[in-house]
Amino acid sequence: MHEQTRTRPPELVPVLLVSFLSLLTFGVQYVSRRLDDNRLTSWQWLFPHTHPAVIAALIAAGCAAAYLAARSSFPDRRPMAFLLLLSYGTGVLFWSEPEVLVDTARYFTQAKHLELYGVPYFLREWGRAVPAWTDLPLLPFLYGLLFSVFGESRIWIQAFTTALFSLTVASTYLLGRTLWDEDTGFIGGLLLLGMPYLFTQVPLMLVDVGTMCFFTLAVLAVVLALRRGDRRSLAGAVSAVTLALLAKYSTWMLLSVLGVVFVVQWLSSRRRDEGSGAGPEPRTVLIRTGIIAVGTALLTGAVLFFFRDVVAEQFRLLLEYQRPGFARWSEGMVSTFFFPVHPLISAAALYSLIAAVRKRDPRYLIIGWTVLLLLALRIERIRYLLTVFPMLALMAAYGIREIDGRSLRRFVVFCVVAGSVSVAAAAYLPFLRTVSLVNLREAGAYLDSTGAGSVEVETLPDARHLLDRRVYVPILDLYTKASIRYRPPRETAPSRDVINVSSLRFTWELRDPGYYAVPDTGGEQPRVIAVISSFPDQELTSEVKKKVRGYRRGRTFGTDEGVYQSKTFVTIYEKAFDENK
Repeated sequence: MHEQTRTRPPELVPVLLVSFLSLLTFGVQYVSRRLDDNRLTSWQWLFPHTHPAVIAALIAAGCAAAYLAARSSFPDRRPMAFLLLLSYGTGVLFWSEPEVLVDTARYFTQAKHLELYGVPYFLREWGRAVPAWTDLPLLPFLYGLLFSVFGESRIWIQAFTTALFSLTVASTYLLGRTLWDEDTGFIGGLLLLGMPYLFTQVPLMLVDVGTMCFFTLAVLAVVLALRRGDRRSLAGAVSAVTLALLAKYSTWMLLSVLGVVFVVQWLSSRRRDEGSGAGPEPRTVLIRTGIIAVGTALLTGAVLFFFRDVVAEQFRLLLEYQRPGFARWSEGMVSTFFFPVHPLISAAALYSLIAAVRKRDPRYLIIGWTVLLLLALRIERIRYLLTVFPMLALMAAYGIREIDGRSLRRFVVFCVVAGSVSVAAAAYLPFLRTVSLVNLREAGAYLDSTGAGSVEVETLPDARHLLDRRVYVPILDLYTKASIRYRPPRETAPSRDVINVSSLRFTWELRDPGYYAVPDTGGEQPRVIAVISSFPDQELTSEVKKKVRGYRRGRTFGTDEGVYQSKTFVTIYEKAFDENK
């Protein structure tokens, strides 16, 4: 009888209504797309690349697939396997996306130092010879290990970041199941696939997806450790919290939620004697909390003490530059919670507040704390909210579980996932494939096809001084097996006042790594020169003209999305074969 209830299909009328609402939601988003002020994937830019009818057809087909999924018994029999396979498989769909943010240059540069010079050098020189900006070392360290073991290829980074995304989905499921029940956890994990913007971040060599993963894992590990209290769970909690603290500085504030976890567990233990709660005694909760706190402080403190000078300088930069910058780099809340996140998730999360208050459920504070904290602090840029997306998904799951009928709840959630994946794959991805940074990837592939073992790179100045174009050299390096050689041009930088408030300030303060130094070849010229410019036919500087004299102009990579201010184009100059003899 129980199995029949689990697989009973939803009734036809609600199915048709939900399917209609799924299509209507997309229609409303499309009509009101001018409200989206997202800096990376605004709906204002997407539809010259995809006709809305195509997405509507995909959503309709997705609703049909959602009906079959809601009837299937596999998600019930193997919920973890189902979530892992679905999330990883969906993430792979976006591997064709190029790196779309210049921040990639920072993490690649740090990782390459580890690959070339080893772990001891990385740990000794991080923040010194290894430029760290305001980054913490964990994710670049892991990327560097991947390069060391598997070779310097972007595919390994994408496989790893997609695995971190899948692990986040699994952790969200386990957290919801631990706090409430199987259904809440499963819906919460699925709803992470209902956020189209998130898919655009999965394949990128950044730290946001990794930070989201380690933060969610830390919350889950502490909840489990306070309940179980065995050595393995306590050690796991200490390790998970340490990883989260070393991923990104923003998690330090977000991990205040661990105090909420302690209070909720302590209150639950106080009710134990009254028969309304189960779990350890209050004194035991205090002891376990102390063990986690002391263990984390010792482990994290040892790492940060080793880098204390670097960390102190980073804190100064965060306070003087990053904090005031939040106001300059904001995006509208309507934009964030209506376009990059499926509107039903936002609506269900909002309703969950009412449901939690009505039920007087203190456990809800664990998932609601960080989302409400960031909203209260008016952190209004989606990249800074991404870390708490799992908590937003669980808030929405808490609201959706108020819908009567388990199969109908599942159908609703699968429709949300189908609609979001359709938008991400058919609108976001085609647009991001046209950003001018894709020219670096195409140029890298072409350089590999020429068989050039070494390539000298030249960068032409940007008259608008939006950024220092040296930042593109490491990104080109990520895409090619050729050895990059680069001598920074004598370029006039903007005034210090302009640099200090620029959102791309780090590009002007990058130190050129020694491994790009141009060796003394006794006058022998390189076979290939790659020139990075602001537009395809930009006039060469006199210095670059001398460099390419005697070369033939080969391929020019000039894809342009027509949206972003900063453009990146690459022209390849090659020496004739007989001139290399």
